[in-house]
Amino acid sequence: MSTKIEAWKTLKSEMVFEHRWYKLRRDHVELPNGLELDDYFVSVRPNVVVTFPLTADNKVIFVRQYKHAAGEILIELPAGVIDEGEDVPMEAAKRELLEETGYASENAELLLEVIDNPTKDTNKIYYFLQRNVVKVAEQNLDVSENIEVLTIPLEEVEAKIMAGEIKVSGTVALCMLALRKLDKEKQRI
Repeated sequence: MSTKIEAWKTLKSEMVFEHRWYKLRRDHVELPNGLELDDYFVSVRPNVVVTFPLTADNKVIFVRQYKHAAGEILIELPAGVIDEGEDVPMEAAKRELLEETGYASENAELLLEVIDNPTKDTNKIYYFLQRNVVKVAEQNLDVSENIEVLTIPLEEVEAKIMAGEIKVSGTVALCMLALRKLDKEKQRI
């Protein structure tokens, strides 16, 4: 016997906190069983792009930076939010890669669009593979950013994940997707 899944009805929605870095919405919802919740809080977040940048000689470009909420210096793939007015995720991915690393590529491919945290967040994440990236500029960082650019051989990426050296969830997910895609392509040759 299967259960019919139904969407909740939003009876009222109000923005209870709005700042350029964070927005919080309070929804009054009715569940399919008739129960009402007047305090369902949702983080209204911008969509995000994450890029797996691969050089022609099979090196992956990573960034290493301090992340305050985690309280750690972490290794991640270049990533960032899709700015207001930016309608094409691929262009945002190219922009973020260039700003954070100084690398660029004309060869970008969307691997997957995922939902970040569907229980409490509104945003999607777009995972891109950018091939044949080359250094074309210096970093163009925001005042709050201090980013070290790392080059890691493709064949070492999975071991660094399994050793816990690379542990940010979106980076791990995209690395595994890209590694699988690249491995399948290599098997076809």
